[in-house]
Parts: sequence; structure tokens; C-alpha cells
Amino acid sequence: MLGVKVYLDNAATTPLAPEVLEAMLPYLNEKFGNASSLHEWGREAREAIENARAIIAQKLNCEVSEIIFTSGGTEANNMAIKGIAFANRDKGNHIITQKTEHPCVLNACKWLEQRGFEVTYLNVDEHGMIRLEDLEAAMRKDTILVSIMHANNEIGTVQPIKEIARICNERGVYFHTDACQSFTKEALDVKRFELDLVTINAHKIHGPKGVGALVVREGTRIDPLLHGGGHEFGLRSGTENVAGIVGFGKAVEIAKPEHVLHMRKLRDLLIKRVLNEIERVKLNGHPNKRLCNNANFTFYDVDGESLVLRLDARGIATSTSSACASHKPEPSHVLLAIGLKPEEARSSLRLTLSRYNTKEEIEYAIEVLKEEVANLRRIAK
Repeated sequence: MLGVKVYLDNAATTPLAPEVLEAMLPYLNEKFGNASSLHEWGREAREAIENARAIIAQKLNCEVSEIIFTSGGTEANNMAIKGIAFANRDKGNHIITQKTEHPCVLNACKWLEQRGFEVTYLNVDEHGMIRLEDLEAAMRKDTILVSIMHANNEIGTVQPIKEIARICNERGVYFHTDACQSFTKEALDVKRFELDLVTINAHKIHGPKGVGALVVREGTRIDPLLHGGGHEFGLRSGTENVAGIVGFGKAVEIAKPEHVLHMRKLRDLLIKRVLNEIERVKLNGHPNKRLCNNANFTFYDVDGESLVLRLDARGIATSTSSACASHKPEPSHVLLAIGLKPEEARSSLRLTLSRYNTKEEIEYAIEVLKEEVANLRRIAK
């Protein structure tokens, strides 16, 4: 199938939805106003931002004033962790997270450790799930924040954030969850789950890059990362990215439950056929509690990076790990945390789907994958 292109790296980023691009274009051209200006151009930009904020707040079941727009997930995670840490230092200096978090969470925590904070990094089981009893045991009188991602970006494991939030609320500890991968794919209800802080972004849901948000529940004590003109309710200064925010709102608006069902159906087909038709392969992540679009495999005796390149040469985009860590030579910290040996982690491949993938694309990818795994094993002998 010459010329076939199959994009299966949607955990890294997703293609911009046509409807999103159409919604953004006016704000990159004639509707160019600064949302802080009082004149017509400014009011037009402000109205567009507040409309997007309302759409996202409705989706999350939170107040519009609790949505703080940022430049993306990394900024929102840093704002949540560092902002809570410094605003609540009079209460304590202990933070709890898990070993399989996104690098921006882990590195924010390491940065805080260098400044006198103490961090507990929870172990996970072989599926990447934390143990609630471990979380409870790690709680201390000086614990001020728990940060556990909703769904893992590499292996797709979905954590029980409702139960985690309950444990935190019972102890008066703030709970933050990075939901960049799960937003619009998993149930995420700020009020019902009693979530204090939630990170989301646009480019994982067919929106533009460079825009995200941190949900900050009313009454949460948090310091801003950026100081300036007091934008975003005083918590995130800087002229708003109007076009990006408009695109974010449109991406949320057009996300439908049937997209999730479509991705899950294709994911199940992919997992079933790979496990049945390729020898010496293992599925990484939870067998059931996983994202609708994620499949992560270890192909024994196969170099993962070589497999990515061979698939790419045949028009298929995949990855070995998080895009934010793919340039590093070390094996995935997530795969090591779930018990894989370094050589097994280096033999792993992540395939992540979107609403735009088709059954024909998945079937083509499976056939090519079978061929290239066999080719690499033959070379390795």
C-alpha cells in the first residue's frame, strides 16, 4: 500500500480538527484584539475567551471562574504543584506523587526537594496502578498535596481518582490530577469527584498546541507562577492566547461519546490481534482500566526504536515512550516502574489512536507490525 499514512501517536499530539481551525482563523486575522482592551476589538476577544471558558467548565462540571487558561499541560502542572507548595508552606512541606508521573510533575517535585520540600514517590503495581493503602500510609500531618495523574500517557492505565480525592479530602490535603490524556475520554466531574486541581490541554483532543488550563477549585490556596497584569483571576498573568483558547473550546464542544466508543473498538481489535498473531509479546498497562485509545506492547528480542523507524518508513507513526522523553537514551521510567527490565523497556512500542483512525488503517498497521517484528528478530539472531 504505497503512500499510506497511518498516524498512531495521538498520545504525543493529535491532528487539528477542521472545525477547530475554522473557529480559530478569525482570531488570527480580523478579530485580533487584546482581551483586556475596552474597545470593540477587545470586547470581541473577551467574549470569545469567556465563551470557551464556559464550554470547558460545563464539560468538567465546575465554575467558570475555576478555569485558569495556561500555555499547556506542563505550565498547568508546574503551577499546581509549585503554587500549592509555596502558598501552603505554613501548613507543611510534604508532597505525595507516584513514580509513573509525566516528567513535568516529577521534575517539578525534584525542584521543590532542592528547596526544602519533602516528596514521597509511590510505587505502582505491575499494571501501573497505585495502591490506595500505600497512599493512606504515606499521608503525614505535614502533607499538603497529592498529585496523581488520571491516566498514564505511556501505558494508558486509569487511576481511581474519585477514591484518591476522598482520601485527600478526609485529611484536608489538596489533590491535583493531570488529566491531559483522559479529558473527554474518561468521566471527569470536578464537583462530583471533589477535585481541587485538574490539568487539561488542547492538543491531545484535536485542539491547538500552546494552550491548556488548570482547574482551581474555589477556596484553594495557590500562588501564581507568573506575575504581571493579573490576568486569569490574578493567577496567570500574560496576554491571553485568544485564538488558542477559542480552538480549545471548540475542541471540547465537538468531542462526543461515540468517538470514545470508536477508539475503544479499534484499540480492542489492535490488542487482540497483536497478542494472538505475534509471538513473544506482552501488553503493558492495565488490561481493563486503560484509556480507550492506548495500546503499549513489549516485543521481546526487538529494539523499540528500530521498530519505530521501520514502521515510519512504511507510513506508520508510533513511539517508544512519552514524546517529552523520547530524545533521552534511558529506558522509560514508567515501564521500569511497572517491573520491566531495561532491555524489556527498550523493546516496547506505544500505539495511540484517535477518532480519525479507521479499521482499515489498524489492519494495515497490524500486518506491517507483524512483518517488521519478524524482520528485526531475524536480524538480531
